[in-house]
Amino acid sequence: MKKLAIIGSGISGLATANLLKEQFEVTLYEKSHKPGGLIKCDRINDNLFHRVGGHVFNSRNQLVLDWFWGFFDREKEFTKAKRNAKILINNEIVGYPIENHLYQLESHVVSSIIDDLLALARDRTPASASSYPNFEAFLIGNFGPTLYTHYFGPYNRKIWNTDLAKVPLAWLDGKLPMPDPKQILLSNILKQEEGAMVHSTFYYPCENGSQFIVDRLAQGLDIRLNSPVTLIEVTSINLSVNGEIYDNIVYTGDVRNLRNILTGTNGITMKVLERVNNLPSNATSNVFCECDPTDTSWLYVCDPSLGAHRIIYTGGFAKSNNRGSDRMTCVVEFSGNHDENYMVQQLKLLPGNLNPLAFNHEPNSYVLQESNTRRLIKEAKEILLTNGISLVGRFAEWEYYNIDKAIEAAMDASQELLDDQHSPC
Repeated sequence: MKKLAIIGSGISGLATANLLKEQFEVTLYEKSHKPGGLIKCDRINDNLFHRVGGHVFNSRNQLVLDWFWGFFDREKEFTKAKRNAKILINNEIVGYPIENHLYQLESHVVSSIIDDLLALARDRTPASASSYPNFEAFLIGNFGPTLYTHYFGPYNRKIWNTDLAKVPLAWLDGKLPMPDPKQILLSNILKQEEGAMVHSTFYYPCENGSQFIVDRLAQGLDIRLNSPVTLIEVTSINLSVNGEIYDNIVYTGDVRNLRNILTGTNGITMKVLERVNNLPSNATSNVFCECDPTDTSWLYVCDPSLGAHRIIYTGGFAKSNNRGSDRMTCVVEFSGNHDENYMVQQLKLLPGNLNPLAFNHEPNSYVLQESNTRRLIKEAKEILLTNGISLVGRFAEWEYYNIDKAIEAAMDASQELLDDQHSPC
């Protein structure tokens, strides 16, 4: 069997390894002490801490669903939940998505929003998300200036920490609803709930959250923990990772770091990698807290004066997540790098009587695309493939993948590798 090195054991690396382990001798390199990447969890006083957000599973892709459930007993090992998200706006909690819950806002704001929607209904030509020049134009063009000013603008600037007019819509096409003014008004009159989004319902493990998913997918794999990759060498006949020979490499790490560890390629390859060196990303700072019980699953915080941008009530996803406490637990997420004292003070401004238990800073959580990002990544993927290296995953492909999309990307890359193995050339 040919030898395959997979760099990174997050969901992308684990999925790729399982997809290819029958055709390759697979070794995974993981810099951390445990697999999981962004979806790994820790127990804090026997309470489950999702160190980066709160990860759940569902998919519209039947191939992804069939593959995923091949590893688990859906009925016995998972619970199915309905997403019950809310928004904290002007110290009031309203339903999510906000366009379906306008009747919960102040009357003068609602009146202005209705004026906007009627104008949009009169003048709007239906279009795909990618037809708008940028994210800001999409939000204003679909929801009107009032909703943008009160919610969409403040919240998205907070979470992405960037000028929304510089965010291309091609990146978000397929991830955003295409609202219709008439449907928005109907949803408010009929008080219809969220249902169009892929995670309006989701599956969650009964024990250990997304770490349970990681641990199951890691079973039987050769994963070298505490093994950061410091050197990838390309020769005329093979590749090597930290001095060990392989036939192919799947790289799921940060594509910006690749040029610092890759040798033996030509100057064109290195120039292509230099072009992706300055791709932007956001850090996240997370606080694991005890909180008052709630049936809310996510609370989005749009007020610019509040530092946090969301609370994920992971303690409500499974009772075992709160095993070490007589209270419920949650994760409060801040975009960027914040010190613990600042975050503790911010917790006092949020609902739920939050009591901090642990902290985590992730230097790279959210990838940000600009107008030329996909072109640069496409160039990098194509030239690296000629060297036997595939890019897979959120930070390798610079796409905002959740668990299901990471698996889908792993499927595509794995099939590409298998097709290459069977090529007569």
